[in-house]
Amino acid sequence: MDGLAVRNPIVSPPRFELPARACEVTILLPAYNEEKAIGHVLNEIVDALEREPLHFEILIVDDASTDRTVEYAERFAATCRRCPVRIVRRPENRGAGAARKVGVREARGDVIVMLDADGSYPAAAIRDLLRHFPDYDQVNGARTSEQGTMPWLRKPAKWIIRKLACYLTGRDIPDLNTGLKAFKRDAMLPWLWVVPDGFSCVTTMTLAFLTNGYAVKYVPTEYRPRIGKSKFHPIKDTLAYLNTVVRIVSYFRPLRIFLPAALGVTTLGVAKSLFSFTATGTMQESDVVILMAGFLTGMFGLLAEIVVAHHRR
Repeated sequence: MDGLAVRNPIVSPPRFELPARACEVTILLPAYNEEKAIGHVLNEIVDALEREPLHFEILIVDDASTDRTVEYAERFAATCRRCPVRIVRRPENRGAGAARKVGVREARGDVIVMLDADGSYPAAAIRDLLRHFPDYDQVNGARTSEQGTMPWLRKPAKWIIRKLACYLTGRDIPDLNTGLKAFKRDAMLPWLWVVPDGFSCVTTMTLAFLTNGYAVKYVPTEYRPRIGKSKFHPIKDTLAYLNTVVRIVSYFRPLRIFLPAALGVTTLGVAKSLFSFTATGTMQESDVVILMAGFLTGMFGLLAEIVVAHHRR
């Protein structure tokens, strides 16, 4: 059998229901200069899962750290007897998304649980996520608080972008860029091509599932202050975050972008035409240009929707 395998027969039900087909779990930890947190996080993961009726591995993808992250991870791997621990070392720093993509490809488990290596997510929350498999394709930890740096910038920016994503996807999204998520590896592999190398990678992973008909669930999760220094860049990462939402929805649900734009431009053209006709008794060339722009925007949206539908077949 492949899948979550029971270590020993038990009489009482497990704390979370195992899938009908066996399924191993990979705990994926992308890491970059996390020497202060990596040992704590690894021990916390093992302590949280060692009594659970499943076989799991820990996969650490180091994104060319310049501190002692790899040394501490290797020391833990050499002494850990409770689960396999593998370390993949990247030769150059490419970003959190690049490390996650490598981890998804290298994972041996059918279900991948991904969390940050900075200690901000409690490892005990992994059990809550796994309870919902195999019914869901992706389960995300929805943070109950904001502990990141620059909350005065993060909170309003995240709220605005999250509301935009809710409208564009037609789904309620409690936490759009959570770093704690579990998903079926086979479901994620076809969408790695849209995942960027930077911080907006987790947003892309969520939107790719939401816009392609996968079953996605959110579970409330504690969020703690990170250990060590944050790598968040307020302007660059916020713009990348916004760009990701618009880009992914344009890929998979283009009418959500083009149709409102077409209606807005067409409405502007009609209003301007009425004003011109009232003032001069005739339409102006600019009125025709605006109306044509609205029409062409709608046509581009329809064409994009047809292309997307064709590729889904």
